[in-house]
Amino acid sequence: MMRLKLLASAAVLTVFGLGQGPAHAAPGCFVGIAMYTLSAPYFAAQQKSAVAQAKSLGCQVTTTDGQDDMQKEISDVQDMIAKGINILILNPRDPEGLVPAANAATAAGVKVVAMDNSIDPAAKIVTLVQSSNQKNGELVGAWLAHKMAGKKMKIALLSGQQGSGAGLERREGVFRGLNEAQLAQNARVDWEVVGQGWGGWAQEGGLNAMEDLLTAHPDINVVLGENDSMVLGARNALKAANRLNGVLLVAAADGQKEALKLIQDGEYGATGLNDPALVATTAVNLAYKAWKGELPAGFPKVFDTTPVVITKANVAQYYKPDAVF
Repeated sequence: MMRLKLLASAAVLTVFGLGQGPAHAAPGCFVGIAMYTLSAPYFAAQQKSAVAQAKSLGCQVTTTDGQDDMQKEISDVQDMIAKGINILILNPRDPEGLVPAANAATAAGVKVVAMDNSIDPAAKIVTLVQSSNQKNGELVGAWLAHKMAGKKMKIALLSGQQGSGAGLERREGVFRGLNEAQLAQNARVDWEVVGQGWGGWAQEGGLNAMEDLLTAHPDINVVLGENDSMVLGARNALKAANRLNGVLLVAAADGQKEALKLIQDGEYGATGLNDPALVATTAVNLAYKAWKGELPAGFPKVFDTTPVVITKANVAQYYKPDAVF
């Protein structure tokens, strides 16, 4: 199935009337926000932004934390439907596993917008709002190829969760960008993933995974994570092992403020922009417009924010010390 994608630039958001949210709230709006986890700062910031935007529209709000348990998230959605929500903002734990729950909500008359993590195109939803995981990854991969030009890369890969669509898109994007940039440079590809660890998107998980990877592969010179939290944890493990020197830290996505500060200080290479506030606010605005019948015909099934690789050259545009995330 072909999926139309748009980049959520300021101009595009203005065209669709999404930048500032709908002008008037309607009575009876009841929003359910189903998060599959709140274990990482990104997800907590995303939920906070979604709640704030829904309340700003005059909506009643209920939220749930799936605690990284797909069955619990499915049950959470069922409970929300029973409570009478008419808008569901869904961050799905599993791309296929949450399809029946999303379809059940739609069948009950609920306007469903997925955000952040991918959901199977078979899901009967209004749209999926996310950062451009693959495009962000490609930009990060190209930057990595240029930064490490002439050096054999021994990459430790830190992945979030098995079965995560977002994680798969992020690492595939980095590998694609890395391959294309190296081919353009030298007409050959020369890098190796020496090991993969699963960090559960969290800093502690990244630390534990990095400890294991360091033991098995002491020659690692690049740490690539699918988000910043895991790389920040890996940095702590490297620091404890006195191995920070000579290891480049890179994340496929997020733009967490702690990582941006390290980029600014020259202690972290790059990350892809994945703004939780933009994703969440856009998701709520789109769902609200769908509920009011105001979305234009043929609205895309996937709505992507603009991809950016954040490096020392541009980090000043994105680093906000007082940000939630």
